[in-house]
Amino acid sequence: MILVTGAAGFIGANLVHALSKRKPFSVFAVDNMSRPEKFVNIVDAEVADYLDKEDFIVRLKAGEFDGKFSAVLHQGACSNTMETDGRYMMKNNYEYTIALFEFCQRERIPFIYASSAAVYGGGTVFKEEREHERPLNVYGYSKFLFDQYLRRHWLHHGIREGSQVVGLRYFNVYGPLEGHKGSMASVPFHQFHQFQKEGKVKLFGANEGYEAGTQMRDFIYVEDVVKVNLFFLDHPDKRGIFNLGTGRAQPFNDLAVATANALANEGGAPLSLEQIVDQGLLEYLPFPDKLKGKYQSFTQADISALRAAGYTEPFTDVAHGVAKYMDYLKRNKA
Repeated sequence: MILVTGAAGFIGANLVHALSKRKPFSVFAVDNMSRPEKFVNIVDAEVADYLDKEDFIVRLKAGEFDGKFSAVLHQGACSNTMETDGRYMMKNNYEYTIALFEFCQRERIPFIYASSAAVYGGGTVFKEEREHERPLNVYGYSKFLFDQYLRRHWLHHGIREGSQVVGLRYFNVYGPLEGHKGSMASVPFHQFHQFQKEGKVKLFGANEGYEAGTQMRDFIYVEDVVKVNLFFLDHPDKRGIFNLGTGRAQPFNDLAVATANALANEGGAPLSLEQIVDQGLLEYLPFPDKLKGKYQSFTQADISALRAAGYTEPFTDVAHGVAKYMDYLKRNKA
């Protein structure tokens, strides 16, 4: 039995579906269903059992799950980068992760957990080394602090045989099953709904030396994220903290071009950025004051460690990933 936390969330639900296809009823799902609409993300998956997160933590500490799981994929977290309750963020993201890690160490089972590219803050080098890590918000700090906890554990206690630990620093993930995230959903998700409502897509304007739409991020399709998680699950001898992006930064303008072509130009010759702007299909908005100084204008994963670990599959670029995602959203009226 594989435990998946955050099982009804974005990446967790995609993992649950992938594991369910491999072997039905092999997943024990844990999540917080205070937002009940999330259930639709896993309604078609064959899960063995479900438990609320708070109940699960109590029973975990009481030893009720000793010997029950073969691996833990820990995706559960508060991912709202604008969350202002630091106590909640640290309890939910940091302390919860420590409890699961220590459980997996005792049980000697794999522990694969979600870290985040937010640990790098406004830096320009995105490599899994302490000198490049300086988060800009408490969400990034909660992820960074557990990565540090893990490093100290390895330094003082070494790596226990049979106890795989993998941290995956997700960059900008987009794709199916993220609708419940609201304002924290990906740019392609919001652009789809903007186009449906207004016939155009929107991007932030100029900021910190970047012209409108030229801020660059490493955008990764959720299917690729699932593949990497399963790669490590299938290779329990691999361990470490790894960036999980494509290794290529692309401007937000590329997202707008891909979205507009998928929704406004089906079957026609691809429109350029200039044509999309000229036709009124793209609008630039003033950069929000509340994000100034807290926004990553550039991210690009250094994936050399991931490649060195043996993961050789190619990653989906924005043009193909966004087109695929737009088709999914149209078909599912999401």
